[in-house]
Amino acid sequence: MTINKPRSRFAPSPTGEPHVGNMRTAIFTWLFCRHYGGEFILRIEDTDQARKQDGALESIINGLRWLGLDWDEGPETGGSHGPYFQSERLELYQNASNVLIENNWAYKCYCTPEELTEMRQNQQKQKLPPQYDRRCRNADNSYKAANNLPYVIRFKIPENIDTIVVDDLIRGRVEFQNTLLDDFVLLKSDGFPTYHLANVVDDHEMEISHVLRAEEWLSSTPKHLLLYKAFGYTPPAFAHLPMILGNDKSKLSKRHGATSILEYQTNGYLPDAMLNFLVLLGWSLDDKTEILSLENLINVFTIERIGKSPSIFNTEKLNWMNSQYIKNSSDNYITSAITTILSDYCETNMIELETPITQDAITTVLDILKERIKTINPEEMWPVCNFFFETPEPNEQQRLLVKSKAYLSTEIYEEAINTINSIDDFTEEKIEISLRELLEKYECKPRDLFGTIRIAITGKEVSPPLFITFEILGKTRSIERMQNFTKYLSVAT
Repeated sequence: MTINKPRSRFAPSPTGEPHVGNMRTAIFTWLFCRHYGGEFILRIEDTDQARKQDGALESIINGLRWLGLDWDEGPETGGSHGPYFQSERLELYQNASNVLIENNWAYKCYCTPEELTEMRQNQQKQKLPPQYDRRCRNADNSYKAANNLPYVIRFKIPENIDTIVVDDLIRGRVEFQNTLLDDFVLLKSDGFPTYHLANVVDDHEMEISHVLRAEEWLSSTPKHLLLYKAFGYTPPAFAHLPMILGNDKSKLSKRHGATSILEYQTNGYLPDAMLNFLVLLGWSLDDKTEILSLENLINVFTIERIGKSPSIFNTEKLNWMNSQYIKNSSDNYITSAITTILSDYCETNMIELETPITQDAITTVLDILKERIKTINPEEMWPVCNFFFETPEPNEQQRLLVKSKAYLSTEIYEEAINTINSIDDFTEEKIEISLRELLEKYECKPRDLFGTIRIAITGKEVSPPLFITFEILGKTRSIERMQNFTKYLSVAT
């Protein structure tokens, strides 16, 4: 496929939080433009005033920026094809609909909501498909016009065409029966356009060469092609992207978990991991490559590699991918992020700290975090590293000691303290050698010796490996915690 500097757009509606499916469309469109040295336009389709939500525009922009997607024209950027909000382009749509009326491609429809409801009810009784019956198409509505009654403008579906062909860049040739199309509304009675009119007019006026959008819009494409024909415009090339399904193979929805891109940001996913994961929902480089940097994606992304079949949103795979990005992220970046997140978490939950959460402190526990966490969600991170920052809770230590059924005499335990105290080179390797020698000397069970010490210094049955935990805590804090725990031990009989 020969493509030279395409112009494409991402055109969300500010009717809610940005959905992962919408953001996948934005990513594909952005990569397509960047790969071919084209221009990526952000256009806000805000003509549905009833569904418009406060804060939705900010969420869309924040979601794009979080993923690292910029735009060449659009809100906050400007450009020569603005305005980039459809609500600010109403005169353009009204003029366009009048041109269609003048050229006998559209007409005014004065049917009331009650009449339309009755029409559909009668069609249902007769088991007919719900369509506008075109009663106003050739009617004399001069009386209604003279009395300024409200109307909509409808498109005249031509009656001399049998089949409309969509040449889709992903799906190939797709045919639609013209007789199944009804005279759809172009301009509503409040002066706002429908999606169909605004979409076609704006794509032409903004010189859009390629449209990448969700598969659900494929069935609307015949209407759009007819509009292009009516206006005398050259249509853009279309690519309809495969659906994203949940694990049960139904359309992705809230019941499958988070769907807003910003929820994933809040839940501790890294933007590079999220973008990488979403790209692989419908596109692939080959059958083995899964980790791709943004730079790599720009170099290799083409529409030819987008599949037709739906993709499954697999949260387990997302978690795995996010864990890989955490492990491979720069220490400075991830340390800064974790420090901020855990500081806010402890402050919000009024957690009393033995050691302040600083970047230096997080650096100390960074390796054990990077090896064990799948997200940088504080609910996941804090249980892994809180032993370093919090003093173990005595009541919890007693409970765990009883639960573990570990048995260790005070004599052996105190020798373990002395052993730890005698280690000058306080490293994981030296600590392990010394404690295993003690284990052999007294023929203790590992559960009794190591399990008891683990509860003593971390307040947990399960923690990072014991010997690295000692090294992270340091000799002074380790001995202090072990000494404080002595009183909870059962005395050997």
